[in-house]
Amino acid sequence: MKKITILALHLGYGGIENAIMSLANLLCEKYEVEILSVYRLYNEPAFSADDKVKIKYISNIKPNKKEMIYYLKKKNFSMFFKGIAASIKTGYVKYVKTATELRKLDTNVIISTRTVHNFLVSKFVKKNIKKIAWEHNHHNNNKKYVNSLVKSCRGVDNLICVSKELADFYHKYLGNKVLYIPNCLDNIPNKTSKLTSKSITSVGRLSKEKAFDDLLRMFKKISVKNPDWTLNIIGDGMQKNELLELCDELKLSDKVTFHGFQNKDYINNVLLDSSIYVMTSHTESFGLVLIEAMSYGIPCISYTSAQGANEIIEDGVDGYLIENRDENEMINKVQELITNENLRKKLGKKAKEKSMLYRGDVVLEKWDKIINKRK
Repeated sequence: MKKITILALHLGYGGIENAIMSLANLLCEKYEVEILSVYRLYNEPAFSADDKVKIKYISNIKPNKKEMIYYLKKKNFSMFFKGIAASIKTGYVKYVKTATELRKLDTNVIISTRTVHNFLVSKFVKKNIKKIAWEHNHHNNNKKYVNSLVKSCRGVDNLICVSKELADFYHKYLGNKVLYIPNCLDNIPNKTSKLTSKSITSVGRLSKEKAFDDLLRMFKKISVKNPDWTLNIIGDGMQKNELLELCDELKLSDKVTFHGFQNKDYINNVLLDSSIYVMTSHTESFGLVLIEAMSYGIPCISYTSAQGANEIIEDGVDGYLIENRDENEMINKVQELITNENLRKKLGKKAKEKSMLYRGDVVLEKWDKIINKRK
């Protein structure tokens, strides 16, 4: 049985970490799978691992990059300088200790999930081991990021992109080593939302790029006409306090529930009791949460700025895509779905059908071809 190692920065909450665990759980049915995690943020991974998946942590140190940026912005130099020693330790682990682990790695295939790890894998992993880079982030036309990723992939065998758009983009730089494989659903639910609950849901990290502030302002206008509808926001992050304050300012505290970080079962139960899913992200390379919502037969609405959504949602068929971050148009489409239950169910049925394209067996077949292809 072939052994596959997935190199992760950490196993906390986040889209990449969700995808890592989903892939590990998928691959372990046919392969020996190990996740090698640089940092250990929690006693247990945020997303559940199959019992067959082995997890090894390089260090128990927690990175403090976000805290350091926060202290610097707030000009809290006392806390900033106190954190420098910890930053040096995390940097040592991220590069030196990780390189040491990679040198002695005994596996058939290694899958790298960060640009910095692509460099380390290329340089320190044995030549006979197949090296796969797995890209989840959208470049957003950032030339520095693009150049860094391309350079990091010169020493790997393949670059797997989670969207067709990304694969086409990087093909110009790296040729046929670039392949497209979407993320997949952990499972297809045997239940479907009745779409009768007066509830809108959005899931994601509470950070600037997810634009939950835009969602709150938009929902304020929606709730004027629809005072009995509520909004679920599932996730946590650096913007939590700001968003809670904004929610109070907009007088929405009785209509918006901030659920915080939650496990898959909890999120699935919320989705099952939802009728509309809304994504307001400025950028999104794939958008697995859209597929998860669709698997419950929920119509989804997203701005086209969330690039991954453009490949998932078929406008007017299983949801809506809103161009140019047009808030009024977004509100109009949400309003249409609120007032027309038959329309919700029509789009929701198509959304459920669309989610079948992201079944585990479909995606596993694509990974099999790459894993078993000779170097």
